[in-house]
Amino acid sequence: MKPFLQTNVLIIGGGLAGLACALKINPNISVTLITKGTLIESNTYWAQGGIAAVLSQSDSYNKHIQDTLVSGAGLCNPTIAQQVIYQGPERIQDLIKWGVPLDRDINNNELLLTREGGHSKRRITHVEDHTGRSIQNSLLSELKKRPHTTIIENSILIDLIINKQDSSNTSLFHLGPTQALGVFIYNKKTSQVIRLLGNKIILATGGAGTIYKYSSNWPGATGDGVAAAFRAGARVANLEFMQFHPTALFNPLSSNSFLISEALRCEGGELINSQGEAFMKRYHPLGSLAHRDIVSRAIDQEIKHSGHKCVYLDMSPLKEDYLKKRFPTIFNHCLNLGINISHSPIPVVPAAHYLCGGVLAELNGKTDIENLFVIGESSCTGLHGANRLASNSLLECLVMAHECASSINQASKGFINKLESNVIWENSSQTSSIEKVTIHHMWEEIRNIMWNYVGIMKSQKRLLLAQQRLSQIYKDVSKVYFNNLIDSDLIELRNLSLMAYLSTLSALKRKESRGIHFNSDFPNKIESNPPQNTIIWPGDWVRNPNL
Repeated sequence: MKPFLQTNVLIIGGGLAGLACALKINPNISVTLITKGTLIESNTYWAQGGIAAVLSQSDSYNKHIQDTLVSGAGLCNPTIAQQVIYQGPERIQDLIKWGVPLDRDINNNELLLTREGGHSKRRITHVEDHTGRSIQNSLLSELKKRPHTTIIENSILIDLIINKQDSSNTSLFHLGPTQALGVFIYNKKTSQVIRLLGNKIILATGGAGTIYKYSSNWPGATGDGVAAAFRAGARVANLEFMQFHPTALFNPLSSNSFLISEALRCEGGELINSQGEAFMKRYHPLGSLAHRDIVSRAIDQEIKHSGHKCVYLDMSPLKEDYLKKRFPTIFNHCLNLGINISHSPIPVVPAAHYLCGGVLAELNGKTDIENLFVIGESSCTGLHGANRLASNSLLECLVMAHECASSINQASKGFINKLESNVIWENSSQTSSIEKVTIHHMWEEIRNIMWNYVGIMKSQKRLLLAQQRLSQIYKDVSKVYFNNLIDSDLIELRNLSLMAYLSTLSALKRKESRGIHFNSDFPNKIESNPPQNTIIWPGDWVRNPNL
């Protein structure tokens, strides 16, 4: 692999947002797609539930919009919500065109729809309980047919190349309007840093769930794109809104949390505590079908009150044959652990699941930085507000990919054929490597701090303690990063430490309880005119490094 490459459009990320955008870009335009792991490693691949869209006569756009706004707890951008939801049926047709085998009724061939928490109607289209896997495989198959598309696997984003660089290498942040020229990536197979230039740069790198001790995300969800965009000068917003999925499989023998889809509760599953009590009606009239923030907090309180390590999801009212057919992945995974979900309740706990904030972006992905687009979970458009409505995330990926590609296709006539940049990799002179045990220790400390102090239930005291410790960890990591040979673990640690610190700063700035951000010091306080976005701008950081 050459140390220098160039392309018309550079896409970082191989989940639904990145793949769909690549497929929507004019096939005559050269596209290079960078994936952090293999082609099947992404949060999309592990998505179980499905995609929300208005697909039945009993439903309506207004109902879907209203459900989205209610879930977002007053912080959604209604215009964005309307634009995304109106496109839903068309974007589902894109998936069908690309060969995604969405489940259909064998009698009339209509799409089968399920319902999830917060939805007033059945509108979730799916492929059994492995929707993401089917989407990933189908879109990859289509993309590989494109002659002008190059895919580079196992390569992690280091930083953006922009038209303003600090040659002293002491400041990570840059003020003023900037233009994205390309990226530095680290190839994990060759241990080589590659400079890659492009006319348009699209970050579709997903979320940052692994900043928490328990997460349903794949291990690579370390906020790489958000962190890189922030270091380049883009604003980030609403990082305090990390959505916790209420039901991840409680398995003390595994460091990764296997998701137990919300669809199980929507098909008749009931949450019970260690005493066998169906407890959710005590917390909300919708019971187990309440919004995710309510269910997660209720489970957290039940666990703390009882001293038991988990609660349970009872699926016994449903027949075994149905569970095997509708939820084969979950049924078999649990069975391999000795749990037959038709007879035994599933032990579950909340886990960090989805980042509702990210890089401030328009619906087409445009950011503060010229030629830089951010789409999917890495972005913050205003769709999700203070709490994402279930299954709106994959819909957002499809709509943003479509809008981003449309914008780029229109601009392609002005593309420069020969790109130039004098920027070189400035960390190439380092010869020493940090011990892995140091990286792993810092990683675990960050995740524990985030889980205990910046988790489901927050307080000002805990947030301030987290800020103080995370500030020092971030400074320590920065020193380690600039004084040692880099590898993928060190790159991830750098991003992880920054994302954790920024998330804590965001949480401190919002002095109310709203959606998935609950602060016990303001349990009943909701600002009458809250800022739609909790924005952190790198310019503030440069002027006041003590933030």
